[in-house]
Amino acid sequence: MERISWVYLEEEQANSKLQPIVPIRIASESYGANARLYRRSRRAIDMNHAAISWWRKGILYQIYPKSFQDSNDDGNGDLPGIIKRMPYLFDLGVDAVWLSPIFPSPMADFGYDISNYLDVDPIFGTLDDFDTLVAAAHASNLKVIPDLVPNHTSDQHPWFIESRSSHDNPKRDWYLWCEPRADGTAPNNWMSEFGGSAWKYDAGTKQYYYHAFLREQPDLNWRNPAVRQAIYDVMRFWLRKGVDGFRVDVLWHLIKDSEFRDNPPNPNFRPGRPPHEALLPLYSTDRPEILDVVTEMRRVVDEFRDRVLIGEICLPVDRLVAYYGKDLSGAHLPFNFALLSAPWNARSIAKLIGDYESALPAAAWPNWVLVNHDRPRVASRVGQPQARVAAMLLLTLRGTPTLYYGDEIGMQQVAIAPDQVAIRSRKTSRGSASDATVVARPWNGMPRLMVGLPPASPGYRLGTTTSTRMWRISSRKSVSSSRL
Repeated sequence: MERISWVYLEEEQANSKLQPIVPIRIASESYGANARLYRRSRRAIDMNHAAISWWRKGILYQIYPKSFQDSNDDGNGDLPGIIKRMPYLFDLGVDAVWLSPIFPSPMADFGYDISNYLDVDPIFGTLDDFDTLVAAAHASNLKVIPDLVPNHTSDQHPWFIESRSSHDNPKRDWYLWCEPRADGTAPNNWMSEFGGSAWKYDAGTKQYYYHAFLREQPDLNWRNPAVRQAIYDVMRFWLRKGVDGFRVDVLWHLIKDSEFRDNPPNPNFRPGRPPHEALLPLYSTDRPEILDVVTEMRRVVDEFRDRVLIGEICLPVDRLVAYYGKDLSGAHLPFNFALLSAPWNARSIAKLIGDYESALPAAAWPNWVLVNHDRPRVASRVGQPQARVAAMLLLTLRGTPTLYYGDEIGMQQVAIAPDQVAIRSRKTSRGSASDATVVARPWNGMPRLMVGLPPASPGYRLGTTTSTRMWRISSRKSVSSSRL
């Protein structure tokens, strides 16, 4: 197996044994303004190894752009900031960058309420900036995976504005509208993931629309072929721009029961749990038809060479693995969140690893997620010393690992008072970890990142850490190769 080392050198330091592979310069305070990327290889590439899909041998790294790196001191992380840190990401040893939503959004839910699928929100930059980011990443042999949010849009998306304008509008059926019950109440008992009824009454058309999350996030009707085609066209737009696949948000939510039947009570519900857990989402999520949708999405991705389809699926293992699809025609990587809530002891972890491996379809490739934007930081959950152990576990388990920005420096949760929340969302007011999890990432102790506010403002919060680098993937291929 080849071991390839990668080095940044000033141009005058280069010699004939180093082959330039980057067609563009990437300015970097770490490596110098004239740095170029070179590859030093000790022997010829093993083509059998090279033929293995990159997502099987790669390491994914999630970035919440708003909190990663601010390039213009406006209080928001942005795409130029990520470009600036591309050498750092390469040096860290990750292989793909997963970007939380960067699309235009009113930011009712951290950007997961999209008002335009085909543009970049001005707080992050422009489409040209995105093109530059993709070019810089690919020049550094890194992949780019944007979030795709197909379950719902913002209520300010033109599709929904049209849909709610009248019963006769051509886009009325693009969303889930229902008549009230005889007493005027919601059509059924479905609950929002963020609490309360999942139905919002629209006085203008005297019907309810369904929202699995915030009322500002109306759900699209995935039983409508026109909706499917519109989202598939969105996928093709970004794939043509060079993205290397998608992480699909709440994939298991896309199809709902056609009869809108009431969800049954959850016999295992306990007081203190989130209110929506009082019901089993039998009719509002994970419907049998969803696997056909996943297969269709996979076909779109497969129109382009060597792309990956990743699905967010918060389901028990026996249902999660179904999203690989018949004959592995579904998601390449249905996200496995077992480690997010596992009791942190060896026996429990060993059992969940065994159960997951046993449930995998033949030839399916496993994956592991240690933390994300919806869960507490691993260093806060298991402690700083165990955070190193957790990273070792994640990076040596068979399968593709996903890291969250700041894990490599041991970032911890930050207490944020209600009057200091910079990104407003009812999601966080109901106990989500997201506000504390998307705080600014420190860079060399310098408060150069923001969470929607300038550093001098009372809402600014810099992530806390005890180290500038808790760990690093020292050889770009040695760890990932050991999982093959």
